[in-house]
Formats: sequence, structure tokens, C-alpha cells
Amino acid sequence: MSVASSLAARISRLTFLDRTADEVTELLIETVVDWAVGQNWRVYRRARSVVPLPPPMHFSTLDVACARPAGPPVVVEVDRSDRRRTLDKLRAEAEAGRIAVWLRWGTGAIAPVDGPVHLVTCGVTARSGPNGRRFDRVVATHRPPPDHTV
Repeated sequence: MSVASSLAARISRLTFLDRTADEVTELLIETVVDWAVGQNWRVYRRARSVVPLPPPMHFSTLDVACARPAGPPVVVEVDRSDRRRTLDKLRAEAEAGRIAVWLRWGTGAIAPVDGPVHLVTCGVTARSGPNGRRFDRVVATHRPPPDHTV
């Protein structure tokens, strides 16, 4: 199974209710970390990217980076929006020899990406309430109807 397929399988089982956008992003990052730890990889949050920035930061950061005992490193960015800068950063990471994964989440259709970046998606539902916009993810399972007697 590929890295992206393995992560997608883990994300597909994730459920949550009544979360803010920041809480969903943080939950997804923590899920990526847990998934990578389960692979026995070294995991780094807010890892340095190969993409340079002007001072004082000097380098962009990645949500999650993983060092694997065998195979190239894996880098993951988690976003709700379709940010061109994120895609450019992940392409630069892929060109540097890393497996680049973009974990996108949202309520609508998520456009595919071309090139070396692997896309993993997480569909959610949203509603507005007195405390602002909230997001849910409930995984639907197929349950056959119960047997009936005649």
C-alpha cells in the first residue's frame, strides 16, 4: 500500500462532531502524527521545509515531517483551502526527494492536483450556529436492513 493510500485509509475512519476549523485542522495533524508513529517513523511537527523565506524566518515549515528507516522522508501539509503556496511548497519537497502529501479537508469538491504531490481528502459537513461555523465528520457505514418475517 502506498503512503498516501495508507494515510487515506486512516483518515477515512476519523469521526468528529462540533469542531471549529482550527480544531479540525489540529485533529487532522494529530491523526497524521498518530498514523506515522504507528508506522514506527520518527515524527516532527512544524518541521523545516526546503522552501526559503525572507528573514527573520528564513525557511517555511511543514505541518508534519517523517523520517523512515527505509525509503524517502514523508512530508504532510493539512489545509482547508486551496492554497497555491502550499502546493508550490509540496512540489519543492517532492523535487527534493520527499514523498509529499497534501491532506485537504472541506465541505465541497476538492480539485485534484497534478504532478508529484499526493492528495488525501477528508470530507466534512458544516453548519452555522451562535458560536460560528462548526464542522462534523460522521463516517457512514452500510448496514443492511434487518430480516423480517412474513
